[in-house]
Amino acid sequence: MRAGPSDAGTDSLQWSRVPSAPTIIEPSPASGESTPAAIPVHPGSNGRGLAFGLGAFGWWALIVPVYFKVLSEQGADPFEVLAQRIVFGLPVLLGMLAFRRQFGVFLRAARTWTTLKVLIASTVLIGINWYFFIWSVATGHLSHASLGYYINPLVSVALGFVFLGERLRPGQWAAVVFAVGAVSVLAWAEGRVPVVSIILPLSFGTYGLLRKKANVGPSVGLTFEMLLLLPLAAGLLVWLEHTGKGVFLNGPGWVSLLMLLGGLVTIVPLVWFTAAARLLPLSTVGLLQYLAPTGQLLLSSLAFGENFPPEKWAAFGLIWCAITVFTIDALRHGARSRRARRATELLE
Repeated sequence: MRAGPSDAGTDSLQWSRVPSAPTIIEPSPASGESTPAAIPVHPGSNGRGLAFGLGAFGWWALIVPVYFKVLSEQGADPFEVLAQRIVFGLPVLLGMLAFRRQFGVFLRAARTWTTLKVLIASTVLIGINWYFFIWSVATGHLSHASLGYYINPLVSVALGFVFLGERLRPGQWAAVVFAVGAVSVLAWAEGRVPVVSIILPLSFGTYGLLRKKANVGPSVGLTFEMLLLLPLAAGLLVWLEHTGKGVFLNGPGWVSLLMLLGGLVTIVPLVWFTAAARLLPLSTVGLLQYLAPTGQLLLSSLAFGENFPPEKWAAFGLIWCAITVFTIDALRHGARSRRARRATELLE
């Protein structure tokens, strides 16, 4: 769900080791899935894939933050918005599983302890990721979330280095240094550590690391995670309505309708992202992922009225340097790998 935010894939996408092309991290926390490492790209599919990719990342960049902003301005607490998202999103996911006849896979995963314990841990992480993205929108810190989602691929590379024994290339080291510098400059500019910019990529990156160990597709995994969160979410909504603190049944009718649409707001971009991941090369989707945090940054500065002193722009300048170095390094490494494979095939 990479973003966010923290909204971020849904279909049979599997986590793999850090790929040579730019890492695909959902820029928002909706699901926390990456794209598969090897998907055949058929002639004529690029146009449709690009349309799906632009739709998905554009949705995460604009529609999701605006949706959360409207609800927060109507008095909805971030916890209530998160709970509504779970309660009204789960039926959509269950419908998808029924349509795809995946309930058998779901039940097998629920009976397998090695899978179950991973999904329990990933549930905690995705819940944290979703909450802090909603909180960042509600409290005027969307730009911090944007910085966090820019950093997402670099955090995944760093986690691969720490936990999977991945070796970082010089370009990747340089990108990580730039990213650390960006967070440091933002902390200096605002006089406090930008917690959201750290929590979002760390929770989402660790979520992806865990989900590599669960032998289930994103739809099944996300459904299971939302089912685990359902009792807490439903209990919270009942308590809020009982005490009169909730917005769902106590606010204007159009706000209640908007909350009911939370499931579609969550699931639609995930379906589009899945289609894009199947139709486009990995490197293309890797570049498209930066549209979401870029849109969120523009939204925070132009529409949400967040303060942007020169030091804050300097922090984003550093992260853009990190992304440039990281992307160039990944594309070059990918090109070298392809040439090496072709040379090996010719020798054979």
